[in-house]
Amino acid sequence: MRIYTKSGDAGDTGLYGGDRIAKQSPRIHAIGDVDELNAAIGLARVYSGGSELDPILYQIQNWLFDTGAELACAPGSKFSVAAVQQRHSELLEQSMDEQSEALPELKNFILPGGSALASHLHIARAVCRRAERSVLALHELEQVREEVRIFLNRLSDWLFVASRTANHVENVNDIAWKLSENI
Repeated sequence: MRIYTKSGDAGDTGLYGGDRIAKQSPRIHAIGDVDELNAAIGLARVYSGGSELDPILYQIQNWLFDTGAELACAPGSKFSVAAVQQRHSELLEQSMDEQSEALPELKNFILPGGSALASHLHIARAVCRRAERSVLALHELEQVREEVRIFLNRLSDWLFVASRTANHVENVNDIAWKLSENI
């Protein structure tokens, strides 16, 4: 089986179900940003070293693939995917609550960085925020289920907490933000 089909050479691409759409459409931007987020989390997992975060990072990657599949279904298409549910956001909330119990109190803003895993989780968090903005831009044009929108918002929060957890587990201090004039 060949990976290349040449069917997108003219600037369009196929959605789940066979519909064709312009590659620069808001839907494809949202799908691409979710895909990039999944890749960023995959890279973070390289540095997770079997930590307590790795199993949930793996699960999140699967949920993001589900999210991409849902976004790849055009409204009215013969196919429909709605795998991400409210329980996914609730699981992220539960995980954040459990992680937060072990973390020192957050007393100021922190800069992205610290350990390698934390740094990659911060990158994933920033990509997640972009993916969320892309999905919200798509939602202004076509309905995107509330569960998907909430999931991406909750996931960016989870990635922030997970980055702090990664630093804490590796005995690396979070990097406190200091106003530039005070440096």
